[in-house]
Amino acid sequence: MSEPAAAEASVLFETRAGVGGTRIGIATLNAPRTLNGLSLEMTRLLDARLIAWADDATIACVVLRGAGEKAFCAGGDLHGLYRSMVDYRDSGSDDITTNTYAAAFFEEEYRLDYRIHTYPKPLLCWGHGIVMGGGIGLMSGASHRVVTERSKLAMPEISIGLFPDVGGSWLLSRVPRGAGLFLALTGAPLNAGDAIYAGLADVGIDSTRQDEVLAAMASQAWAGEGAADRDALTALLQRFAQTPPAGPLQAHADTIAELVGKGSLEQVVGAIAALDAEDPWLQTAKATLAAGAPGSARLSWELQHRAAGLSLAETFRLECIAALHVAAHGDFAEGIRALLVDKDRTPHWSPSTLAQADAHWAEAFFISPWPDSAHPLSDLS
Repeated sequence: MSEPAAAEASVLFETRAGVGGTRIGIATLNAPRTLNGLSLEMTRLLDARLIAWADDATIACVVLRGAGEKAFCAGGDLHGLYRSMVDYRDSGSDDITTNTYAAAFFEEEYRLDYRIHTYPKPLLCWGHGIVMGGGIGLMSGASHRVVTERSKLAMPEISIGLFPDVGGSWLLSRVPRGAGLFLALTGAPLNAGDAIYAGLADVGIDSTRQDEVLAAMASQAWAGEGAADRDALTALLQRFAQTPPAGPLQAHADTIAELVGKGSLEQVVGAIAALDAEDPWLQTAKATLAAGAPGSARLSWELQHRAAGLSLAETFRLECIAALHVAAHGDFAEGIRALLVDKDRTPHWSPSTLAQADAHWAEAFFISPWPDSAHPLSDLS
């Protein structure tokens, strides 16, 4: 049953009756006009409800989806972050934690995503349509990640002066054959088949069958035990599964492996810039890197290399520090200005070249403003 909530609520919650007194909890991101962009309010509503449902013995499993047909979630609240970054810079403060909105946004977004990664019950994310940035952060930790024939996944943060955050460093460092570096540098989009290949999704299901899947979940006899119920949901989804066609990431796997295997970041970027290919996907990837923030390329490189030896919790703590630095003195505000505020699409990156955005420059973005014990995510384990 749906809860009595205004239609304009940013997240809608309902439960559906199952067998033996069990229920299915359904959370719907409800901001279709912004492609379900994740705001701080949405983060707080969703986190609170996931906590409540985890403690409710009648809730057998949870579904997370987006309203509308265009997107599950296209990213975070860039307009709100932009306003907070402008205010912070106008304040003249050199304490990155005094940007209170950005500090709260990143902490609570990371905390929510970590909760999803460690959720004790089956959690299905219906990743239909656009899934980008913060949307991938939400989806990546779900125990069951569904993509459809209209799914389009990407982490295009290089175009706005950020880096693949909310675990993007950890996720992309694990993409086969080093292709996660290519995805971070180029923001290249993935279809359903490539998302599964890259480890960002689990199963492909036709979008028209969502109601059938939900009905089957309501008819499932759940054991009330996390591992057994996750296995049961896996088997249930296989009844609806289709094998999506392979996309360009797989078609160009050899080329991409050669590009990212060049050695240093400068060599990889140079190889992509010199790529002579007629394929539109590769051409767009090359152009996106050329127009993107050199600082973002460097931070993406550094974070993927560091995350390769870290746990998920450690990666979240490291990314949270880097994100606050980017919000304080990086290119993030300039990228949002050029794309969404003034819409001139001519960002003035600083540093303006990869040579200026060297490893020494990047070190400042990993200096924590807190002692380890005071990190806002120190309790993640």
